[in-house]
Amino acid sequence: MSNPRNHPACGVCANKLVKNGTTSSGRTRWRCKHCGASTTQSRLDTTRKADFARHIAWLTSPQQRGDFATSTRTFTRRTQWCWNVQPIPPRNGEIHDQIMLDGTYFNGWCVLIAHTGTHVIDWQWCDREKTASWTALLTRIPAPMVAIIDGNHPLIATVKKHWPDTRIQRCYFHIRQAGHKHLTRRPRLPANRDLLHLYTALPKIVTLDEAASWTAAFASWEAEWEPFLKHRTYAKSGAPRPAHVRPWQKWWYTHIRTRRAWKLLSELIADEHLFTWLEVAETGVVVSRATSALEGGPNKAIKDFLRAHRGLSIDHARRGVDWLLYLRTEAPKNPWTFVTADAWAVDRQRPVVIKPETGREETKRLYGTGFSVEDGNGIQKGWGGRSR
Repeated sequence: MSNPRNHPACGVCANKLVKNGTTSSGRTRWRCKHCGASTTQSRLDTTRKADFARHIAWLTSPQQRGDFATSTRTFTRRTQWCWNVQPIPPRNGEIHDQIMLDGTYFNGWCVLIAHTGTHVIDWQWCDREKTASWTALLTRIPAPMVAIIDGNHPLIATVKKHWPDTRIQRCYFHIRQAGHKHLTRRPRLPANRDLLHLYTALPKIVTLDEAASWTAAFASWEAEWEPFLKHRTYAKSGAPRPAHVRPWQKWWYTHIRTRRAWKLLSELIADEHLFTWLEVAETGVVVSRATSALEGGPNKAIKDFLRAHRGLSIDHARRGVDWLLYLRTEAPKNPWTFVTADAWAVDRQRPVVIKPETGREETKRLYGTGFSVEDGNGIQKGWGGRSR
């Protein structure tokens, strides 16, 4: 029969303990009158819950480990089991008007994120953005009305295959970045200056009429500079060849960067990926024209986390990113609900490394690490500084 009062038993002789003051931290100290053993009592459930709460608080803040415990080593030891707890993103099958898709890289890993503009839906770990990785993520999410993406070609192909009825809106920020990449910020050629002006005017468009005027201006630019875009350079013996030119090519386009910037806008207009956000707005659906909410939200949080907690192993860094993304879902549950007994039941001690045999027996006796009285390593007594 259990004792209804708070009278624990001694772990040495099993006799009843009595209170014997408190520790420096304020916890009750217990003492056995029979054998004199002293101890303190603790509840593992509340202790582990508090340790896990401090672990999550540390992951989601720029503070150091020592700020959450008496020392860094104490915090690391008490929260070591917390790395075994993995959050699971909620999947309720909700259909969204828009979903932003993008990937962010660190230490050879990439995490693909699906974001609604306000909260995270799901994520997928991979080595790089490729068709298999995007397929694993998109097949778990119902197709939205609009997918807002950057210029990743595997992502575009995956969206068209698995979400055939979803319209695509290319991110204006990434379009602008591509324009600066091809044309630079201060182009010298007149054709490049006019084309860069079209790039910079794109974010200022807010109506379909303005979009039609912009498209007409782009068509006028194409007609004006069509001969310029077709300029060719022919290979000459001993003349340097650009890096993009193959060894067997006899000629190549002279203004390749201008052509790349032109073809980007031309393909976006032909695929109808440029003004999707304006077209769906006519039906009363409001979607974004850029992935800024994703870039400045989860992606920035991941970079800040890795910067604040340098030195984490790859597994711990990934688990920390998992918690950052989960806590940014629409209705995250209490992290403690993911904790099971398996989290702290696993023995994580370092394996004992047994060194191989050295070889001959005489070598072991001469250079071994065993204790030997003949070596003069007997038990010494007395003050260590006294001479014999």
